[in-house]
Amino acid sequence: MTLTSELLLRQDPSEDDLVLATAQGDQRAFAQLYDMTSSRVLGLVRRILVDPAQSEEVAQEVFLSAWQEAAQFDPAKGRAVSWLLVRARRRAIDRVRSAQASRVRDMTVGIRDLDDVRDDVAETAAVHIEHARVSRAMKGLTAAQRQALELTYFGGLSHSEAASEAGVPLGTMKTRTRDALIALRKLLGPDAVARG
Repeated sequence: MTLTSELLLRQDPSEDDLVLATAQGDQRAFAQLYDMTSSRVLGLVRRILVDPAQSEEVAQEVFLSAWQEAAQFDPAKGRAVSWLLVRARRRAIDRVRSAQASRVRDMTVGIRDLDDVRDDVAETAAVHIEHARVSRAMKGLTAAQRQALELTYFGGLSHSEAASEAGVPLGTMKTRTRDALIALRKLLGPDAVARG
């Protein structure tokens, strides 16, 4: 006679017997174990986590692992209820630690993002300063060179579109654009060549 069939004959099997039967794959024994112990497991987990939804989730994880690892239970080392409650306590503490680590990560990322905002302000200021330098340098170009840059770089037109807009041949537009860039680099100084 197997342990499972012996349990069916007994009116009130112990939690230990139910875990041993669960280890043999007895679903009815596991259901009975769950009914007998779930409130204690959930109560312990809830005292640690407080949050009801997380507590129920962790309790489910405890019973899932109990089903999968019931063969590891050794009645010589302790009672089944203790075995379950130790698992529940460990899982709940792991969840708390995981949540704390997540908050620390979020805080670190938040601080890093906050620093980026300060960098954005500095970068915006640098862009405005550079824009003013380029605007002053653009005044040193010829009208044709300035028109070529305004159409191609600032207007976003292709060379052929810019040539059509200015009413000049494509080769002329390309030459004006190239000459304008060379002149602009000279006007902005040697550090403009390194940046551009």
